[in-house]
Amino acid sequence: MASTNSPYLLVVEDSDEDFEALNRVLGRHCEIEVPLRRCYDGDEALDFLYHKGDYAETETIGPPSLILLDLNMPGSNGREVLQQLKQDEQLRVIPVVVFTTSSNPKDIETCYRHGANSYLIKPMKVQQLKSSVCQLLNYWFGVTTLPETALSATALKRSA
Repeated sequence: MASTNSPYLLVVEDSDEDFEALNRVLGRHCEIEVPLRRCYDGDEALDFLYHKGDYAETETIGPPSLILLDLNMPGSNGREVLQQLKQDEQLRVIPVVVFTTSSNPKDIETCYRHGANSYLIKPMKVQQLKSSVCQLLNYWFGVTTLPETALSATALKRSA
């Protein structure tokens, strides 16, 4: 669980299996260790980011450094969440990577038009998943410079 001032990755994913696979890869195979927070669908993600509903008391938790957003979820889907975030003056600076099974060119086009910073199709093979996820973390937390509002501290390097 992320502390209030540390960088963290917000994963918006309704599939327990996909989240567990992602969590396992992050914990075992990537050089960079980044705390995770999970929201199970788009509505929960919006509540979390706007400190509403069950998250009304979480105003001390800063914004995530990166959002990994599933596209097809119950309630507000990833397209709707992306569009809302990128229209919000405060939240638009948070990088959003769409992480989905959809390879539909229309979805890819729509997400980039709505401001997605990247679009990653979930690999079906474990080895490809490890490689993609670790490269993603390495890029966003090890190579890029994130805006102050999306990065409160430096990501921790795994010591092991």
